[in-house]
Amino acid sequence: MRNPTSPGHNRIALAAVAGELGVMFVGAILPTPLYPLYREAFGFSAVTLTLIYATYVLGNLTALLFFGRLADQIGRRAASLPAIAIGIASAAVFAAAENTAWLFAARGLSGFSTGLASGAATAWIAELYAGRANGGGARIASAANFFGCATGPLLGGLFAQFAFAPLRLCYFAYLVLLCGAAGAIFVPRETVAKRKPLGDVSLRPRIGVPRRIRLQFVSPAVTGFATFSLIGFYSALIPSLLGESLHQSGPLVAGGIVCELFLVAAVVILTSSKLGSQAATLTALLLLVPSVWIVVGAELARSLALLVFAAALGGLAGGLGYRGSLEAINRIAPADRRSEVVSSYMVALFAGNSVPVIGVGLVSAATTPLTAHVIFAAVLTALAGIAMLTGIKFAPSK
Repeated sequence: MRNPTSPGHNRIALAAVAGELGVMFVGAILPTPLYPLYREAFGFSAVTLTLIYATYVLGNLTALLFFGRLADQIGRRAASLPAIAIGIASAAVFAAAENTAWLFAARGLSGFSTGLASGAATAWIAELYAGRANGGGARIASAANFFGCATGPLLGGLFAQFAFAPLRLCYFAYLVLLCGAAGAIFVPRETVAKRKPLGDVSLRPRIGVPRRIRLQFVSPAVTGFATFSLIGFYSALIPSLLGESLHQSGPLVAGGIVCELFLVAAVVILTSSKLGSQAATLTALLLLVPSVWIVVGAELARSLALLVFAAALGGLAGGLGYRGSLEAINRIAPADRRSEVVSSYMVALFAGNSVPVIGVGLVSAATTPLTAHVIFAAVLTALAGIAMLTGIKFAPSK
């Protein structure tokens, strides 16, 4: 029988948990290329689309705020199994959807399941990786997240382009992946030694930033907000932009563009370990500005090639911005309040992932999509400037 603490078993265990984390995030972006089909089938507006997307983030926040410490108390596996079960419920609701209300319910369940699973899996990977290269566990978890997000839209686009009943069949395929993930998490050893019974579990939210690090917190938090705003824009609105401005209505094209962004981000996270957190963050902010304005240029020129280039730059900015800002947060957070500070940072990410997307939807409805996208680009440019200035001025000491 294989020793559960041997290096070979640990590699298998890491792969199992990283695979589970990636599978959970497949479902997060799987609906992206399907949104035009849903709009055609159920007849909802662009504003409703942004609200459906934001419901996912609301589920994330609920899991983060109220269940973020659950895996620390009952164990990694015990928290991961219900997360996968809720993901299965989400896929089933999507597959059975008959109107727009079903999509709200399915997205909320999807957000909650990925939020719960990501907290447990990220901690599990870090503990299985203990004693190796500094930051390696965080890079594996982040890359698994983005690889899953890259796979989701590609899978959805393939089914939407080539399969009959794509709004059903793609979720049946995803259910198979979820069942595989559920079996895989029985391979790793449990890393929480002292586990509480469910009756003793505390669900009290814990977020906050100590006064002495608040100025240092601004730059990574704003960087995370801005980069995840761009990610949210691609995840929710790229299919509409392609169809309305570039006259590219094929679901596979939309899925491929979003897949490109996340794939580039994942590769960057894995290959940029020698770049320090501040250098990574500043580079991300420098790339963020042209990446968002090139999206506007692609819309004006009706150029798919420009949009492909913009997605590549956006992936670079997203990968470096997430990796660099998360490492900065981990460095400045006091050990006794680390979970509170990281949770506060994650709230900034989720807010960035949803609030600007809702704003773009509302402005688009009141004016035009192009006007909304120009305003979005201007806001992200301002945020990048704020993050860069505060990051340079209040950089933490090494």
